[in-house]
Amino acid sequence: MRITIINQFYVPDISPTAHLSASLAEHLAEQGHEVTVVTSRGGYVAASQDGQTAADANPRVYRVWTPKLGKGNILKRCIDYATFYLLAFWRMLRLPRQDVVISLTTPPYIAWAGAMHKMLHRRTKLIMWNMDCYPDAAERLGALKPNGIAAKFMRFMNRRLFRRLDHLICLDTAMVDLLISQYGPKNRELPTTVIPNWEKAAMFPVNETPEPWPHVESLGLDGQFVVLYLGNTGYGHMFEPAIEAAKQLRDEPVKFLFVGGGSRWAQLEQAKADDQLENVILHGYVPKEETPSVMAAASCALITLREISLGVMSPSKMHANLAAGLPVLYIGPTTSNVDDAIVNYGCGISVREDDVAGVVDFIRAMMADAESHATLRSKARKAFDEAYCDVRTLPQFDTVLKEVV
Repeated sequence: MRITIINQFYVPDISPTAHLSASLAEHLAEQGHEVTVVTSRGGYVAASQDGQTAADANPRVYRVWTPKLGKGNILKRCIDYATFYLLAFWRMLRLPRQDVVISLTTPPYIAWAGAMHKMLHRRTKLIMWNMDCYPDAAERLGALKPNGIAAKFMRFMNRRLFRRLDHLICLDTAMVDLLISQYGPKNRELPTTVIPNWEKAAMFPVNETPEPWPHVESLGLDGQFVVLYLGNTGYGHMFEPAIEAAKQLRDEPVKFLFVGGGSRWAQLEQAKADDQLENVILHGYVPKEETPSVMAAASCALITLREISLGVMSPSKMHANLAAGLPVLYIGPTTSNVDDAIVNYGCGISVREDDVAGVVDFIRAMMADAESHATLRSKARKAFDEAYCDVRTLPQFDTVLKEVV
């Protein structure tokens, strides 16, 4: 089959969707499909490589031009989005007929580029691989007036788009329920599949110890119990409980290590400075290849999710943490994908945002009981091997494609 994947980011960019898109594209190419990727030259943090791959490459990657203004503010982000929309639409209109178009949701509504291709080629099937829900996410996070003119227009566009979908892939059932309840076509049932995000099993060999992270000594992590938050600190996450826990644990051998960036990074910097929290360590993004070494320096993983983010986003950092055998300290609502993993595999603790005492007690319990800590590490890796690695998830896409075509 001829299959196209559309997403604004692609490797070597460090964003999660860049690597998920590449993982799926490479898998489909290995299955014998002719794979095309339509992406941008810009990156999540910095510019990616320019140009496009050779005509005989598989997957073949088209990198359309964007100004590469980054995510510094809404205006810059919208300009990057607008140019990607226009040039991705133009590229999709020029492609020969595709059997299947798989569109992610970065930026929102880019699946319309696949819908336009389908309008020209009626036999093409359109799959939306949903990562974010708009306008719901923007409304809940206060970036958009609830049920205002903009939100109503976005929902109108969603309803029109969902009529053209042949299959919907979501990250959890909460996301499926939210989308289908609002946009499910009235004249037919839209098939849906839940496929969680993943990491490549080959990046995390069971019996292989990653190279030591060069910054362990300089950041004062030696001999410490390291609580690691790895990735984007976006609007959908909250850090007040972790900061409060850091205050209570400031005289104990515990370090809260944040590696990444994002919209709430300045808030973390301010909290660290205001309370003079020397046990809170902030470090910028690291290359994807370096993350196993970072996680090898950690004792457990911190993952947070705001209550209002349930169903509209799904933390993508969990899968790598499980692969590294890190027990998960989750602060957020129940029934999320992270909460489900903890319930199903017993690989950590799930607490609500007002339960700072639960956070502190969990950290102290792991520090005091090495055997229990080792058991949680083993359960984390088991969860990865059984549900959150590419070996388990990618075959689910094969099943979807067989059903769609």
